Amino acid sequence: MPTQKQSNTAIFVCQLLSNLYQPIQIFRYDQKLKTLYVQAGATDQIALIIDEEGIWNFVL
Repeated sequence: MPTQKQSNTAIFVCQLLSNLYQPIQIFRYDQKLKTLYVQAGATDQIALIIDEEGIWNFVL
């Protein structure tokens, strides 16, 4: 299960993407790595990972 910090950050990121009219394509929790993965954008150009501390970074 995601931590509270991860959940709060995920809500923030999804709201931000929504405000920018970017469709969210994939939203996944990885139990092994304990990270949230979000892929968004009309051509899937936005990808980011949220760690257990709620810190998010773009995937290049």
